[in-house]
Amino acid sequence: VPCDGFSDIETLGCPSHFFEDELMSILNMEGRKGLTWKYYAKKILYFLRQQNILKNLKEYLQRPVDQQSFLEGAVLIDQYCNPLSDICLKGVQTQVDDITDKVRKDLRTKNPRHPSLASKAGEVLVIPEVELQRQVLDAMNCVLYEQLKYKGNEMDYYNSLNSYIHQVLIRRTGIPISLSILYLTIARQLGVKLEPVNFPSHFLLRWRQGKEGSTDIFDYTYIDAFGKGKQLTVKECEYLIGHHVTEEFYGVVTSKEVLQRMVGNLLNLGKRESTDQSYQLLRDSLDLYLAMYPDNVQHLMLQARLYFHLGIWPEKVLDILQHIQALDPSQHGAVGYLVQHTLEHIERRKEEVGPEVKHRSDEKHKDVCFSIGLIMKHKRYGYNCVIYGWDPTCMMGHEWIRNMNVHSLPHGPHQPFYNVLVEDGSCRYAAQENLEYNTEPHEIPHPDIGRYFSEFTGMHYLANTELEMRYPEDLELTCATIQKNYSSNKE
Repeated sequence: VPCDGFSDIETLGCPSHFFEDELMSILNMEGRKGLTWKYYAKKILYFLRQQNILKNLKEYLQRPVDQQSFLEGAVLIDQYCNPLSDICLKGVQTQVDDITDKVRKDLRTKNPRHPSLASKAGEVLVIPEVELQRQVLDAMNCVLYEQLKYKGNEMDYYNSLNSYIHQVLIRRTGIPISLSILYLTIARQLGVKLEPVNFPSHFLLRWRQGKEGSTDIFDYTYIDAFGKGKQLTVKECEYLIGHHVTEEFYGVVTSKEVLQRMVGNLLNLGKRESTDQSYQLLRDSLDLYLAMYPDNVQHLMLQARLYFHLGIWPEKVLDILQHIQALDPSQHGAVGYLVQHTLEHIERRKEEVGPEVKHRSDEKHKDVCFSIGLIMKHKRYGYNCVIYGWDPTCMMGHEWIRNMNVHSLPHGPHQPFYNVLVEDGSCRYAAQENLEYNTEPHEIPHPDIGRYFSEFTGMHYLANTELEMRYPEDLELTCATIQKNYSSNKE
């Protein structure tokens, strides 16, 4: 789906729920048919939902600060990065309310007359007495960390799931900022006003011990939600990160600044992800960052470079570059380079004549034994896969051939090589001598299956129209291969 192809949907002017209902009916089709329909329906639904969530985020940011719930902001980020998941503020709030009720129950056993027990749902409660606030925090620590076993995810810290609030509630683990949002939300519902602190390397909360509105950092106790709600002094905060910091880092931050840090974490994770060739997390987090800070030159340039690298939406790249040039003329060198190469890409795209068609009857293809749609097994690594393309000989460059040690194979690069979708979600290029027909074929759970195939028959995949045009004679061979192997197995 070309990125600019979605503009057709935007101009139709129908209610978004109409499109969603139609697309969901396709995605919910039973059986193993309609794989290509489902593949593209999912892409369009992803786009439509993200557009709606982005609109909601911008409306959220325009509200007065006291009407910007930290929990709602975290849910919006979660929804944008997981638009196909069933995530809503009401559902997340219900789960948080359940935890809050458990805290009240624990509090009742220790202080039956605690004022937070008399508060009604939705009521804004503020408990002025420090000792009563301490009782709430003690009960919260007992319920969250001892009863429910919430904890900081030290073992898998750089997993994006740690940043998604619905996953934090499911897995009961997260990173400092996500656990802090949960902790702060529960505390405020019970009358304790905690505030977010954008502490370097480790997000914290602060709890006022001195007079209201104090700017003295020593009038606050700092809470580490990642560290089981441990209460820290200023000196202990510095021990936590291993170095001294100035007073400005102990100050309270706004909901927008909290979201900026959450999105910044996801941006860094998106840059680290080497397995996802679509860079979806990086693209999503850049969208979110630029929704909050649309004139940030550094991130606009990153977005332009990313789209350029992926070869998608060149017209959008030109728009971004024009915006960058207007914001910061000193970027003319980098902007000029990208503009030139983007225009060349647009021209090349106009000259494209379509995909190469490979006829199996050609003499140069006589050694190709397997066809598209077959379920194969790798002899050496044992993974299951499906073929979606082939070359009569290895078409990769010398460096790839050397790095993959292809010359150590008996037939080296001078044998057919196959493009395969692997069950672990990766795409690989495998030598013919390393593949064998899978005698117990099953569906391959790869996200791009529908891009190439329309149906799984139970024995093999049927190519969709686009793939059939490229390999017009493969279906006949696929059926012949299946029949041959089926007969061999019966014997």
